[in-house]
Amino acid sequence: MLTWPHRHGDWAPWLDEVEPVFADIAFHIAQRQTVLINAYDEAHGHHIDTLLEARGTSMDKIRLHIVRSNDTWARDHGPITVMENGQPRLLDFIFNGWGNKYDAKLDNAITSELARQGAFGDTAMETIDLVLEGGSIDTDGQGTLLTTRACLLNPQRNPQLSQAMLEQRLGELLGVYRFLWLHHGYLAGDDTDSHIDTLARFCDAETLCYVSCTDENDEHYPALQGMAAELRSLCTIEGTPYRLIPLPMPAPIVDENGQRLPATYANFLIINGAVLVPTYRDEADAVALERLAGAFPRHEIIAIDALPLVKQYGSLHCVTMQLPQGVLKP
Repeated sequence: MLTWPHRHGDWAPWLDEVEPVFADIAFHIAQRQTVLINAYDEAHGHHIDTLLEARGTSMDKIRLHIVRSNDTWARDHGPITVMENGQPRLLDFIFNGWGNKYDAKLDNAITSELARQGAFGDTAMETIDLVLEGGSIDTDGQGTLLTTRACLLNPQRNPQLSQAMLEQRLGELLGVYRFLWLHHGYLAGDDTDSHIDTLARFCDAETLCYVSCTDENDEHYPALQGMAAELRSLCTIEGTPYRLIPLPMPAPIVDENGQRLPATYANFLIINGAVLVPTYRDEADAVALERLAGAFPRHEIIAIDALPLVKQYGSLHCVTMQLPQGVLKP
């Protein structure tokens, strides 16, 4: 699922730069699976079709719906899917603009509006009275959830819940029973309160990749060294240490005000038979692509120029939300 940028939101000054990135993402996904795209209105939908056709996209794989949005971060306003007895079920959590930092009323309604329009066919959906963003959690698919205390325990998310209460609730909803909480790790310019998908990710049940900082003069060095030490102390379900793959940091990218932007290679997207990897026109791109190729030997590694995305403080994984087979209306 992609929620396309438009002139009514924060992307307005950079549409010429960011829309080709979205078109590139949609093109590569459509070569392998269906793409659900949310357009702001009918005119916007026609515009998107024109862009995708010009890119050579397989238009038979595009499902376009008219759904008004505040912004583009589908990872956080899209539904989270769980599998029960082989059948998908959608969970529609509350999205409150990363702890009430931004207006998110339209984004919070996207999943329910798509369901109303029939986008998900007869897939069961449950509305959950809990704030949770998809970028704040990562799982191994076998009952383990990786997250950060800075985000999930932020008082602007679910202040009424303690860590134990939140674990119990998420365990019931997501079917997870092991919680790996990171105390360290952040990226300058990030406004999500340290989403895990910017810092560390499961590649498989035994492998974690993570953002590594080796420059002692970099502002991230203490926090990311602390995170690396935490990851080294973690074990798999079988009790063995994880195979850890360090990902480099690109050279600092700053905006027009001199603020550093949260460029990260951990924000990759796994799709059918491929992994889309954000790149930043940096020498470290090649290193990140090589290391992720080692982590996903059976997948094609595809570079996506994500430099425009970080201008609004996110990257490739942040603008996408996977919908497992069986979710979309046939």
